[in-house]
Amino acid sequence: MPFLVKAGLVELALGGLSGWLVVMTLERPDWLRRAHVRHPPRLRQAHLDWIMMGTILVAAGAAVPGIPDTIAALVVFGAYVNPALFVPLAFDAGTAQRLSFRVLTVVSFLAMSGGLTTLAVHGLTR
Repeated sequence: MPFLVKAGLVELALGGLSGWLVVMTLERPDWLRRAHVRHPPRLRQAHLDWIMMGTILVAAGAAVPGIPDTIAALVVFGAYVNPALFVPLAFDAGTAQRLSFRVLTVVSFLAMSGGLTTLAVHGLTR
């Protein structure tokens, strides 16, 4: 099984498990408040993004044979970090203003967009 497919399946599992946090935002918001979650909708964003990114990894890994490790690393990095960026925002919206968060966001978006573009070129020129 290709690396991207394996990484995608793990991310889909993470997305599935994170669905429990979404349920908690509806059924047990007091539990989240006790855990210092101030912005619960960010958990839903992370959940949906983990599902979408996992699906992208599975589809790309299954559709394009022989993906070079550098391209796979960029795409997997972006696919895992992008959704995870919503999690700290669930606790503190001000995190988005921190330089370290902004740099990580840009690096992650560059990895994902550059990796997917490179993957498309690789797949279409084989």
